[in-house]
Amino acid sequence: MSDLHDETSLDLWLALQRSEVSPSELTAHYLGRIERLDAALGAFVTVTPERALERARQVEENVQRTSPLWGLPLADKDLTARAGVPMSWGSRPFAGTVPETDDEIVRVLDRAGAISVGKTNTPEFGLYGYTESLVAPPARNPWNPELGAGGSSGGAAVAVAARMLPFAPASDGGGSIRIPAAACGLVGIKPSRGLVPAGSGIESLGGLGVKGSIARTVADAAMLLDAMIGRRNGRIDHHFTLRAPDENDGDLLGAAVRGEGRFNIAILHGHPWTEEYRVEIAPEASAAVSDAVAHLAAIGHGIDEHTLEHDGRYPELFRAIWRASAGTIAIPDDRVDDLEPVTAQLVRDGRAMSARTLAQVLQGLLAFERQVIAQFSRYDAVLTPALGQTPRPVGSYDSVDPDENFAQQVRYSPLTSFVNVAGLPAIVLPVSMTADGLPMGVQLIGRPGGESTLLSIGAQLERRIRWQDRVPPLAR
Repeated sequence: MSDLHDETSLDLWLALQRSEVSPSELTAHYLGRIERLDAALGAFVTVTPERALERARQVEENVQRTSPLWGLPLADKDLTARAGVPMSWGSRPFAGTVPETDDEIVRVLDRAGAISVGKTNTPEFGLYGYTESLVAPPARNPWNPELGAGGSSGGAAVAVAARMLPFAPASDGGGSIRIPAAACGLVGIKPSRGLVPAGSGIESLGGLGVKGSIARTVADAAMLLDAMIGRRNGRIDHHFTLRAPDENDGDLLGAAVRGEGRFNIAILHGHPWTEEYRVEIAPEASAAVSDAVAHLAAIGHGIDEHTLEHDGRYPELFRAIWRASAGTIAIPDDRVDDLEPVTAQLVRDGRAMSARTLAQVLQGLLAFERQVIAQFSRYDAVLTPALGQTPRPVGSYDSVDPDENFAQQVRYSPLTSFVNVAGLPAIVLPVSMTADGLPMGVQLIGRPGGESTLLSIGAQLERRIRWQDRVPPLAR
């Protein structure tokens, strides 16, 4: 085998099955990568080498070898509780919190045979599309460390792009998987609302936040997402055979490996934001769409166009739900000032919102969801830029004024949050590189439950473009 960190997650799993490498050896290899590279990148806020190596030995001895993630290292986002491991939710008042119980997604991943090596960096409570908090150094882009990694799953994306992890679980409430995946040249999947029971979105305000995966390849992202779903019965599954998936498989990984089918894909024009946000799609982002369209047409997909129709209320509705979500943060009123300035004001605004206003906001977002689904239902997938701009410099976001901060985030990622409101699946694919050597991606939005279609299209593009062979300068 080549260097272990250059292998895909699927190839590593097969090598583990064939005893070409052990879980302990693989874990130690990635811990060595973290020790060597992370100080310059800020992907991790906590690394647990002793615990990870002990877990690797337990996996070797006690976990069924054919479990879907057997022996594969990953890390928990620092919004996820793992018993006995310090966490902070990216927030100074909570730094050093040691949970006594695991979140459900931790139990699901452990049952699948994964090995957690620590906690990945996130902004305060995951509220922002960039990963810069006052509790840890910023997550820096492996393609250029002067630039940010996006957020809120920025640490996870940096770890995967720099090959400190083979893949990583993440969460997405407004673009938090897709933004950092695009910024770091990776594949990121936000599933349909409800697909992952341990992070369905149903329990979050407005149903926005779901759990998904970040990886270097489409198949690896599907492999992790499949394991996160945690299904056990009633499906054809490669996990219980010592082989790679093939055309007889029926799970998401099978769809990603096959990469078959011809689909009707619409290029989306417009966005849901009003002129006050001054959204302009950068030439590099438009070029990524053009590159994707050329490849898709050459493959034989049907290409259509669609202009997003909306009533203009989306900006006020999403801004309100952002504040209302912050208002639910479990911190006493007399300690709100301990939070970062923007977060503190969001919390105050959210707690001042009346129940009637919140109900009206939720009704408005539900109406928007139905409008989007009705418009997109005629297509197999809808294509947009992944980001509106190239990756932003570290320190460029306003750290005091919530309105300006929000506007900056809108301009950076104007086409992600509305997908969360609609509850639709979406995948980001790193189709292009700029003249300055930065990755630029596109987003494909699917029908409800349409992950297999997105994975199939993504696999077809991946075979033509070979983005998985690109290596960031700081990962070498």
